[in-house]
Amino acid sequence: MAIYHLSVKPVSRGAGRSATAAAAYCAAERVLDHTTGQVFDYTRKCGVEHAEIVLPIEATKRDINWARDRQQLWNAAEFAEKRMDARVAREYEVALPQELTKAQRLELTRTFSQELANRYGCAVDFALHTPHRAGDERNFRAHILTTTRQIEATGLGAKTSIEWADTDRAKRGLSSGKEEIAEIRERWAVLTNEKLQTLGHEARVDHRSLEAQGIEQEPTVHLGPAVHGMQRRGMATEVGARIEAEAQERLELAAELGRLQREIEQVNRSIIELSTDIRAALTARDTRQSQMAAMRSNAEANQTNEQMREAAREQWLEYREQRAGKGMDVGLEEDTEAIPGRQKGHEIPDDDFSL
Repeated sequence: MAIYHLSVKPVSRGAGRSATAAAAYCAAERVLDHTTGQVFDYTRKCGVEHAEIVLPIEATKRDINWARDRQQLWNAAEFAEKRMDARVAREYEVALPQELTKAQRLELTRTFSQELANRYGCAVDFALHTPHRAGDERNFRAHILTTTRQIEATGLGAKTSIEWADTDRAKRGLSSGKEEIAEIRERWAVLTNEKLQTLGHEARVDHRSLEAQGIEQEPTVHLGPAVHGMQRRGMATEVGARIEAEAQERLELAAELGRLQREIEQVNRSIIELSTDIRAALTARDTRQSQMAAMRSNAEANQTNEQMREAAREQWLEYREQRAGKGMDVGLEEDTEAIPGRQKGHEIPDDDFSL
């Protein structure tokens, strides 16, 4: 599945970095720093699929092409800054969805880079990197360097708005630098999801933190290029050891969570089985109660019929006794109106009162 990652880091002299070295590393090229005479040669570096410089549309309309030369561009960035701790470039590192092809990853990165160039009027130097041989094979990424100053016909001009202090941004009606970065992070997520959706992929990314998404998961740790290089050369690093220890802890925690999840699933299955048994027992009870109610109803009906028959029989016997006491022959023609239960035109079968 696609993973969201976008980090923004300053390329600052105060941290011992230079724009020329960063550009040479990202593009896997050879760049000579004119200010120091130092050569940064990363042409033997593997894994760079594509490198390209994007300029603002306005600069293209004005036919400004000098900034398309990587060495000239980043030497201009170094010359433009005088302070010893100056920020000479800004670096964005983004994770590219593994679901995309090389051409699709290039198109997505180029679109994002062009938006940055147009938004700030700066030059954008990006490079697509493939996964490390010893790393995760899904780790496609792009390194994007932007100038801290706007592109002009003869060189670099004023500082871009993202480099302004928050007080200066507020005077111009702009949000804080932190909010500006948040907007850029969200824009990368939008572009990525639009590309995935257009190509028919179900995967999506979310620029929000895990906490904001309501996901209880520890964020992963990213190793920098220096640590990766040292580890590939077989050198032990404190960062690597710490990350390995944290990874082991996460594995143990994941195993424990997996065990608990299996227990929960077993309990849920038991509850379902118990619920099924209870429903079956209730159904059987209701069936038995219905059957018993029907039997009681039949018994009551039979009892009522028997009582009626017994009462009629007693009346018949009483009538016979009365007739016998008067010396009347019971077998002779009777007065039908005097016989209980008999009317003219209605005969009572003899077998109903047989003794």
